[in-house]
Amino acid sequence: MARLLYRLGMAAQRRRLAVVLLWLVVLVGSGVGALTLSGTTSNSFSIPGQESTTALETITAEFDSGGAKARVVVRAPEGRTLTENPQAVGELVAELNALPGVVGASNPFDPAAPAVNRDMDTAYSTVVYAAPMGEVTAEQQDALLRTVEAARADGLTVEVTGEAVQAAPHIGGATEAVGVVIALLILALTYGSLVAAGMNLLTASVGVGIGVLGITIATGFMDLQSTTTALAGMLGLAVGIDYALFIINRYRQELRQGADVPTAIGVAVGTAGSAVVTAGITVIIALVGLVVVGIPFLSQMGVAAAATIVVAVLVAVTLVPAVLGYLGRRALPRKQRAAGVETADRGFHAGWVGAVTRRRVAALLLAIVGLGVIAVPVTAMRTTLVPTPAADSTQARAEQLLADGFGPGVNGPLIVLFEGENAVQAANQAVGPIDAIDGTAIVTPGIPNRDGTAAMVTVLPESGPTSEATERLVADLRAHLDGADAAVTGATAVSVDVATSLDDALPVYLVLVVGLALILLVLVFRSLLVPLVGVLGFLLTVGASLGATVAVFQWGWLADAVNLDSTGPLISLTPILVIGILFGLAMDYQIFLVSRMHEAHHRGAAPRAAIVTGFRQAAPVVVAAALIMFAVFAGFVPAGEPAIKSIAFALAVGILADAFVVRMVLVPAALALLGERAWWLPRWLRWLPTLDVEGAALTDRPAQAEPVGAGAAR
Repeated sequence: MARLLYRLGMAAQRRRLAVVLLWLVVLVGSGVGALTLSGTTSNSFSIPGQESTTALETITAEFDSGGAKARVVVRAPEGRTLTENPQAVGELVAELNALPGVVGASNPFDPAAPAVNRDMDTAYSTVVYAAPMGEVTAEQQDALLRTVEAARADGLTVEVTGEAVQAAPHIGGATEAVGVVIALLILALTYGSLVAAGMNLLTASVGVGIGVLGITIATGFMDLQSTTTALAGMLGLAVGIDYALFIINRYRQELRQGADVPTAIGVAVGTAGSAVVTAGITVIIALVGLVVVGIPFLSQMGVAAAATIVVAVLVAVTLVPAVLGYLGRRALPRKQRAAGVETADRGFHAGWVGAVTRRRVAALLLAIVGLGVIAVPVTAMRTTLVPTPAADSTQARAEQLLADGFGPGVNGPLIVLFEGENAVQAANQAVGPIDAIDGTAIVTPGIPNRDGTAAMVTVLPESGPTSEATERLVADLRAHLDGADAAVTGATAVSVDVATSLDDALPVYLVLVVGLALILLVLVFRSLLVPLVGVLGFLLTVGASLGATVAVFQWGWLADAVNLDSTGPLISLTPILVIGILFGLAMDYQIFLVSRMHEAHHRGAAPRAAIVTGFRQAAPVVVAAALIMFAVFAGFVPAGEPAIKSIAFALAVGILADAFVVRMVLVPAALALLGERAWWLPRWLRWLPTLDVEGAALTDRPAQAEPVGAGAAR
């Protein structure tokens, strides 16, 4: 692979104009395609074939339930009732019915379906749109919000909530831009050159732009979740910057050692590019591996994000060397351009690894115990698909008004669907027994469809939609109805079912990625113990990442620091996506760091000297890469969308834990403790192919290892 990539890098710099123009054509073409072929995304999560999903589809077809819905909640002034001014409510309903895209708005005072509480001070109108959930336009949402705001002039408290006013996650806000600016500053400090830093960021932006625009085009042909684009953009930008950083850093090293520009480019792509391709494959495997979970929307998200990683890798091994051909020796700081000698970092990083390897037992225990303590909250992790609106939003205020006036269960009603010839009779007979189940607040009589072959009973729980009590009620309802031709559904039941499926799939997926990591690292390093150290470090990283996320997002610790409006269960997608993404990134750092140690050992350095040499060479770029990753992910945390916020926070914490604790402390300490045994491979596995990730075939020369303890002494 190293020789192939060497030739690719040489060809890219020779034909640099054609390569740059080709990528620009692809970028522009993707932009045109996104403008002309894009469709809409979905905000709903469901699993085909599940009881709740199938029943909800039946209700949509049999009961003319319409498209996306919103609830406009009205509350009378303190000490008064809505019956004192029914005209104001009637006028509001008339205005809601006249809104663009609305097919109907219910009157709370309709005797056939009243929606007024017992105290007559709170009521709500259900607004039904023709468009399905996720397809209500921004203009239609704005019209609804303006109507709600105007209705407050009558002295009423009016707020709105519901799926029809949910906004899709966005990319490109102010906080994300701050993350990119921080990444640029880190690159500039790493390179000592603003030109090289800008070139790194520019090539990464081309890759992520093509990836995100490609996903936008795909929305015109398939139903993708609204979080897919944000996830792919966040991950693609981070790895795109890092992959270019690794290749440019190696290119600069070759220039300092006296290589000419074309040779330095070829060697950089053949060596660092080999590690980039291998690391990219690990991320792609982790993301595509989501397919085995068997959940369609998760599979689509994984494949779409993996496609963005493919583009990032291709950009790194073709566009980056082409642009380096134009940049030449200007990739180096001005003082180093004529030197032709390598400037080795023999200060902090060499001193750090010298101290870690000398006090390896204490360092190893400190890393394990520290990450283990942070991981403790993960034992209390709970998940849900019910989004928590921002505390100062109209959605949050509307839900609070509903909970105060009707009880918390009104925000998460359950629907029991009965089917068959005796569906109506069965539904009415079940009302009493269902009402007797612990946790139910209100049970409405059965509502039949047109031909009487189906009927639905609405159950309002005593608890809110994200509480454990409501989850138990779903299970109790199903146990009570076992054997009957009935199904429990509704948005809350769908959320419970999807969360349960994701929780059940989590151990299977974790075993899958851990197994893949072991196999891949055994092939890369031709060792058994090095992969075991890497995988155990990855498990500690995941534990600390999710543990910290539970402490902040579920328990509320340091909530103000991340601009968290309200606490509650994590979004169900968070754990499995975090495991998949962190697996790929953790293996990136393992490969980039340990491959330089392996390279030094392969050239004859003693085990501890190889650790010091490899760490000294790779640690600066791994630290820079981790800080960039952290800046990009952290930039998505204050944005406000819960589905992205918790994932971005978990990834940011995971990057810090993995890069600065696992790879900078645990791995060198463990390898120093193992000594020569770290590179041991049983005879019965020596038939395995040599991947040559370090590009030894291109760079074999006598070892020039850092003397053990030299860095620490300086």
